[in-house]
Amino acid sequence: MELTGLNADQAPPISAPLRFFLTAPLFAIFAGFLIFISDASVLTSRFAPESIAIAHALTIGFLGFVMLGAMTQMLPVLAGVKIYKVKFITTFAHTLLVVGLISMVFGLYFSKQTLNSLALISLSIGFLSILFPMLFALRKVENRSPSVKAITVSLSFAIAVVLMGADLLSAYATGSFSDYHSIIANVHSVWGVFGFAGVLIIGVAFQVLPMFYVAPRFKQFCKRKVVILISVGLILWLVFNLFVPQIAYLAKIWVALFFWAFATTVWLKLNNRRRPISDVTVWYWRASTIFMTLGLFSWVFNSMINDQHIVVVSIVIGGGFILSIMMGMLYKIVPFLVWFHLNAKGYMNIPTMNEMIDKRSAKIQFVFFILSLIGFTLSYFEPSFLEYSAFLFIISMTILEYNIINPVLIYLRTIKTKPDFDMSAFTMESK
Repeated sequence: MELTGLNADQAPPISAPLRFFLTAPLFAIFAGFLIFISDASVLTSRFAPESIAIAHALTIGFLGFVMLGAMTQMLPVLAGVKIYKVKFITTFAHTLLVVGLISMVFGLYFSKQTLNSLALISLSIGFLSILFPMLFALRKVENRSPSVKAITVSLSFAIAVVLMGADLLSAYATGSFSDYHSIIANVHSVWGVFGFAGVLIIGVAFQVLPMFYVAPRFKQFCKRKVVILISVGLILWLVFNLFVPQIAYLAKIWVALFFWAFATTVWLKLNNRRRPISDVTVWYWRASTIFMTLGLFSWVFNSMINDQHIVVVSIVIGGGFILSIMMGMLYKIVPFLVWFHLNAKGYMNIPTMNEMIDKRSAKIQFVFFILSLIGFTLSYFEPSFLEYSAFLFIISMTILEYNIINPVLIYLRTIKTKPDFDMSAFTMESK
């Protein structure tokens, strides 16, 4: 593992990212239960309140929480910037996001405007209270690496997505829907998937693949141009949808082309890594590239048939691409956090990162997750698959929660003992 470029001095308290990571699988389990009890015919419509509620239990509750936790840790360590009052901000934002998301899910599911209003306030303040400090902290970075630039772009898209989401949620809180509601909903979802999550994944990959997998570094064109080209495509997609929707598919093809090129590049990097030892996180990265390729072609083709199968496209891209990478990242980042913080406190006789999570359990979780994704896709055409797929998904997410709790328990047990070295004179923890 290559650790060049990491800045340990600015690392936040371990509780800051862990609160997001440990909560994420719980919302995924929650989403699985909602799918299990829902009518399959209702979930085939992306604009059904139940579908929106379940989608956001996953996108905010799982994807959003993992991404916020990752950025909380990675900005200080990779970029060397200190997020102002990081412990307070993460606690405050996390609390509001949990309250807001639960209110939103039940508000949409049971058509309760009061809950939707609470969700609107809590989610808006929760997201903006953590996104703006992150974006502000990045302004102070002197050495703006490709990863830092990508994270900056991702955060900018995230703020736009949050503001659009607030507008959409206000319609459910007031019962008043604008003429542009469906257009805003489309941009909100596409910018959330490709602008916020997709660009962040690309930026993180520039650092994570060489660091954790000893894979070849990305070429300069990829690191310098791809994020810009994708951003241009997403902005064009917005403009075309507003003024010339009949050619909006051209922007789709533009965005899809560069994400497909990235997916192909990741596959090749993993093939050429210097230590070709396979583990479940490599499986997740490989699965994500396959699902992304299938999803991108489906997304472009679907526009030619009036978006009839957009739900399937969402499952393949959102579940297959983004969820896969997020789970792969959890299996790497959580053990790394525990090792990193214990090592910084002077503990030397600790398990290695590879020893903190049971490999067999992680592989079982991966298999259940992939089977659930395949089942969800098939259930769009054959509803009888839905309950079985939801059950597999719940089991998969429960195992994931168990697996990432284990390293945390190692941390809690270890800090109760005396460290091998007194590091208090050399380290300073962010507050």
